[in-house]
Amino acid sequence: MINRILIRIKVLQIVFAFYRNDNEDPKVAENELLLSLRRSYDLYFYFLLLIVEITNLHERKVDFRKHKYLPTAEELNPNMRLVNNRFARQLETNEMLKRYAKEHGISWVNEMDFVKKVLDLILASSIYRDYVNSAKDSYEADREFWRMIFKKLICGNEEIKDALEDISIYWNDDVEIIETFVIKTIKRFTESDGSRQELLPMFKDHEDYDFAINLFRYAVRNSDVYCERITRHIKNWETERIANMDLIIMQVALAEILNYPGIPIKVTLNEYIDAAKYYSTPKSATFINGILDSIIKELKKEKLLLKS
Repeated sequence: MINRILIRIKVLQIVFAFYRNDNEDPKVAENELLLSLRRSYDLYFYFLLLIVEITNLHERKVDFRKHKYLPTAEELNPNMRLVNNRFARQLETNEMLKRYAKEHGISWVNEMDFVKKVLDLILASSIYRDYVNSAKDSYEADREFWRMIFKKLICGNEEIKDALEDISIYWNDDVEIIETFVIKTIKRFTESDGSRQELLPMFKDHEDYDFAINLFRYAVRNSDVYCERITRHIKNWETERIANMDLIIMQVALAEILNYPGIPIKVTLNEYIDAAKYYSTPKSATFINGILDSIIKELKKEKLLLKS
């Protein structure tokens, strides 16, 4: 589930922190990298558990109104579509979700104000109104309701993103990426799989785990070699005036280009240029692209780089 886009972002962050902390023990930095990736995976489960918590909160509110003093006719006979949503109830019993939540202490119990805000957002939406008034009453309709809620109301919602980042500093750059994996997970659910429906693993395979650890190691262990080459290609620039993040982005990019022959150079360049647009200065992407392009040509001329 944790893809290489997210891995690259985490490695950049950890390498930046590594130098900011005066080259701390690399093993400590590696452990922080793994923790950061684990927290990203936690967010995936928090999102799934949010569906369950919203459903249960709505049920409690419906029940409270039904039993209050002098309830209205509508409160006595509420629409129970959301309370009885088959997909949400299946997710509530999911063995992997329950096990992971228990093992890692994942719960919304201390963030019920956030859960209530999301529920209110849903209840005020046209998606909810169309859902409860639809004649289609099926598992597929219930699952599609939650897919649309994530796609239209949660993904890209800056208020929700800010609230999640306040809950955990590890989620500052994870929210949008993890949201896409939640939508993919919802689409994969089938009623027949019941509580044994498989959720996404932390890594697609062991290669991605190795990629995360080794990319960090290559970037740090060979930093002198990479930085020396970068410095030689910085023409008409004073090194101390270049953003530190620019140097780190180029350093990690070179670590990937030189040590992962199976990844096309264009793919690597695009990923780190995109990172520069987000993490560094407005001019960084163009600057980094120019420097790396010059270095790549030199490496090919020296026959140190054979891939294209």
